[in-house]
Amino acid sequence: MKNAIVLQHIKIEDPGYIKDLMIKDKVNLTTIELDEGEKIPKNLNNFDAMFCMGGPMDTWMEKDYPWLIEEKQRIREFVVELKKPYLGFCLGCQLLGEVIGGQVTRSEPSEIGILDIEFIENKNKDNLFSSFPNQIKSLQWHSYEVQNLENNKDVTLIASSAVTKYQIFKYQNHAYGIQFHIEIKDTTVNEWGCVPEYKSALEKQLGSGALDKFDKAAKENMADMNRYSQILYENFKELAK
Repeated sequence: MKNAIVLQHIKIEDPGYIKDLMIKDKVNLTTIELDEGEKIPKNLNNFDAMFCMGGPMDTWMEKDYPWLIEEKQRIREFVVELKKPYLGFCLGCQLLGEVIGGQVTRSEPSEIGILDIEFIENKNKDNLFSSFPNQIKSLQWHSYEVQNLENNKDVTLIASSAVTKYQIFKYQNHAYGIQFHIEIKDTTVNEWGCVPEYKSALEKQLGSGALDKFDKAAKENMADMNRYSQILYENFKELAK
C-alpha cells in the first residue's frame, strides 16, 4: 500500500493508531476533510486503499450535510466499480452498508463503552480477521447501525455484539465495515468527549460524569486494542498491495 485516501467528517476522528502505523511505513496519505468543504479527488484510481472514518452526523442527514451525497457516490465508485480495498469505521461502516443496499437504523439501545465483540465462524477464513480471538473488547460509541444485508450474497458477516448484528461485515473480499472503534489511541476518549453530540449520547447512556470512567476503561484495554489494530493494519496492507 503506497497511496491511501482518508475520508474524514470531523478533524479529531482520523485513523488514530492505524494512521501512526501508516506514517511509520511511509504511506502517502491524502486526507479529505469533508466537513470543511474539501473535495474528493476526481481520479480515485490513484489510490490503493480508502479509509472512511466516523463523525457526529448520520448517513441520512443529506439536507444538513449535502456533501454526503457525493461521498456515497464516490464510495460506490471505489468499492463497487473499481473494487479497491476499503476500511470504514463507525459512520464509514454505515456509509458502506447503505451504498451496498443495506439500511441504517437506530440502535436500541445505543452502544457506548468498552464492550464485547463476538466473532463468528466466518472469520476463520477471512484475510483480515482469521488470527483474531473469538471475542475481543473494543470501544463502542454509536446510536445507529447497519441492518438488512441478509439478502446480499456479496456480504459476509464476520462479527456481532449483543445489540448490533453487523459489527464487522465485508463486501466481496475487499471492502470492510467495522462499526466499533479499533483504531483508538490513549487520547481518543477525551478528545471525542469534547464533541457535543458525542458527549450528549455518552451522558444519556451512562449518566453525568461518565467520561472519566469511560476514559479509564479505554486506557485499561488500550494495549489489546492497539495490538488488534496492528494485526488489522498489517493484513489490510497485504490486501491493498
